[in-house]
Amino acid sequence: MSYSEPTVAFIGCGNMGGAILHGVLDAAFSGQVSESAKSRPVSKFIACTKTASSAERLKASIPAEQQPHVQVISSQAVPVGVMQSADIVVLGFKPFMAEDVLRSEGVKDALAGKLVISLLAGQTPQNLTRIIRESGPGVASDPIVVKAIPNMGAQFRQSITIIETPEEPIPAHMTEVVEWMFKQVGEIKYLPQSQMDLGSVLVGAALAAMTVPIEGILDGCVAEGLKRSDAMEMMLGGLRGLSAALESGIHPAVLRESISSPRGCTIQALLTLEKAGSRADYAEAIIKGTQHLKKADK
Repeated sequence: MSYSEPTVAFIGCGNMGGAILHGVLDAAFSGQVSESAKSRPVSKFIACTKTASSAERLKASIPAEQQPHVQVISSQAVPVGVMQSADIVVLGFKPFMAEDVLRSEGVKDALAGKLVISLLAGQTPQNLTRIIRESGPGVASDPIVVKAIPNMGAQFRQSITIIETPEEPIPAHMTEVVEWMFKQVGEIKYLPQSQMDLGSVLVGAALAAMTVPIEGILDGCVAEGLKRSDAMEMMLGGLRGLSAALESGIHPAVLRESISSPRGCTIQALLTLEKAGSRADYAEAIIKGTQHLKKADK
């Protein structure tokens, strides 16, 4: 295995894998490349999808200037040959497919000693290593499995990617690749294994859950006579302001109090939400999502 110009293979390059691939390509191989992206430890990618149609869509979405750096293929079977030809393998398929994919003939030898980056929520590196180890006869070096959970902001280089702190230190050149890839699509944060399920829900499922109140607010605006497009424009501006305020260190409760005037519209809106118990519902949603992943880990 050579790390002078390592090849990264995405096994499963759907919504999440595609978002990361696009984000990295835009950051490192577009017209305007940042200084950090210029010192890239990776220059070649293979993106493997399950169907020819999805491969065609993915390839068509990659700008011409970036296509020399990417080979897009499709395979109905587990692409063991792709794993063999890559130096680093990114697992981007659905978590429930882990057993079927990683127990396939040849996978154990194809991944031996390699860096494997898992995007699979609910699957621990230890469990994936066990599946690979038990997938075939003979003795082969275990892969080095690192778990990283980004979110869909990766496509816009606005992700927060949580990376599980390895049980044992991994080689520096592998750490460099992992951190470089995910820093090109946003920020990274290391978490211990005990917090990875909760972190996965927070960076992924919680964002999806937040679209529910946003859509409800937009519905209310339309009901009161505002065009949905105009309401969305103003909503996005407000969310950017909210993000800036929270990043400055203002506590959410203090922020609500600061803009709630006596007999004002803000306090009326807040009282309506408190009466509905919305805050408890969101807390319960996070708890339920986390418990679901904990069950999947076992």
